[in-house]
Amino acid sequence: MEYVYAAMLLHAAGQEINEENIKAVLSSAKIEVDEARVKALVAALEGVDIDEAIKQAAVAAPAAAPAAAAAAPEEAPAEEEKKEEKKEEEEPSEEEALEGLGALFG
Repeated sequence: MEYVYAAMLLHAAGQEINEENIKAVLSSAKIEVDEARVKALVAALEGVDIDEAIKQAAVAAPAAAPAAAAAAPEEAPAEEEKKEEKKEEEEPSEEEALEGLGALFG
C-alpha cells in the first residue's frame, strides 16, 4: 500500500511518477524498497489518468458506504439471537436435569 501512497504523494506534488522518485519517497520514509514492486507500479500506472481514477473512485465510494452502513445494524441483532440460542441450548432445565439423574439411578 505504501507504494501506491508514494505514487499519490508524487502526483499531488506535481512530480513525475517514475522508479527513481518512488524509491526516493519510500526511502525517505525508511521503507525497504522492493525493486520489482516499484517497477510493477510504474508499469501499471503508465498511461493512467490519476485524476480521472480518483474521481471515479470518489463517485463509487459514496454509493458503497451507505449500503455497508445499512447492512451493519442488521447483523448485530442476528448475532445477539445466536448468542441467546446458544445459551438456551447449553443450560438444561431443572426437569431435564432431574430426568437425566433418574435414568442414572433408576
